[in-house]
Amino acid sequence: MDFIDQIKELSSKISKRSDRLETEEATKNARVMPFIRALGYDVFNPEEVVPEFTCDVGTKKGEKVDYAIMKDGNPIMLFECKSANSNLEEAHASQLYRYFSVTEVKVGVLTNGIIYKFYSDLEKANTMDAKPFLELDMLDIKDHLVEELKRFRNESFKTDEIVSAASELKYTKEIKRILGEELDSPSEEFVKFVTKQVYSGIITKPVREKFTDILHHAFKEFING
Repeated sequence: MDFIDQIKELSSKISKRSDRLETEEATKNARVMPFIRALGYDVFNPEEVVPEFTCDVGTKKGEKVDYAIMKDGNPIMLFECKSANSNLEEAHASQLYRYFSVTEVKVGVLTNGIIYKFYSDLEKANTMDAKPFLELDMLDIKDHLVEELKRFRNESFKTDEIVSAASELKYTKEIKRILGEELDSPSEEFVKFVTKQVYSGIITKPVREKFTDILHHAFKEFING
């Protein structure tokens, strides 16, 4: 079975059982372990997947993350799992954040079994970024995201390539978000920037308001071809 078919099959199973999972442990068993297995890792081989991976952080002893994916005896990817009904707020990533400061891990995954948020340390070494570079919704599978997910499979996991791709993914995502916001509601700064490219007069308030409307229509025409 092709990788994308495995992910879609897993997605189908998740949608059918979405109302039956109430605890974090149930989420890990029914959703996260099958996901890790789909990536090609043997969840029952402690040389590949270590549950309740321990790494002391500063004065905190016995700190654990739910799963560590291992290679040559070292963790290469960490999974922090929350219950199925969790909204995965930033605070939920605190354990992953702490691990980045004391390990060489470059990929951390925060998940509730439906949403998978992939983090790295692109902005500052050994400090996990506040925003994920990749976000996968198992109930809304996008083929292009599954293509990116292939990089994390056991057979193709290469840290350098993942970090390089992560950088492009993260900043492309942010630029698309900014452009989307400007499309919906052009900011004053953006309107001024564009207006200066096509208008040589003084940009008064009435001029700015006029070009805000023009820009909004121009965006729509550009997108619609």
